[in-house]
Amino acid sequence: MLRPRRKVRIETERLTLRPPVHGDFRSWTALRQASFDFLSPWEPAWAKDHLSRRSFANRVYWAQRSINSGTAVPLFLIRREDDTLLGAITLDNIRRGPAQAGTTGYWIGADFARQGYMREAIQGLVHHAFHALDLSRIEAGCLPENTPSRSLLEKCGYKYEGVAQSYLQIDGRWRNHVLYANLRNDRRGKTDAG
Repeated sequence: MLRPRRKVRIETERLTLRPPVHGDFRSWTALRQASFDFLSPWEPAWAKDHLSRRSFANRVYWAQRSINSGTAVPLFLIRREDDTLLGAITLDNIRRGPAQAGTTGYWIGADFARQGYMREAIQGLVHHAFHALDLSRIEAGCLPENTPSRSLLEKCGYKYEGVAQSYLQIDGRWRNHVLYANLRNDRRGKTDAG
């Protein structure tokens, strides 16, 4: 029996967040290449075939399988005014049952950083996660020295929760990450007093 394809499309003020398609290959490759120096300090080391057509095709197939199975929501940030690919955001590791949680990951091209696009994308994805997917908790992690990313998460309602030791291999070595979470019904710091 064939499972119906789930469609995900999130519209924000300036962006359309949608899954990658095969036709995005050239713009994705160009953006990743142009942004290598900007992205590499914060990402796992790229595989030798990272920018290959085959690797990108696998990414597209993985995105659709993940959406259909409900395990992840990988989306590209497309600026509506000129249909330009700006970056990507993923709600990954979606856990159901008692957890109702997922993990946010994102990147943006160097030329589009610090213009509010990723903040807009995160807020759109958080809204989708809480209201369309009925999640209760969305987590994120970043390197302690990645001040722009930490500030971005805090502006989007994520709160610092601690440090995970040797959390991910970044740029070829195991690195600690600071952990954040955004809760649908966040009462942290609130009391019943008036």
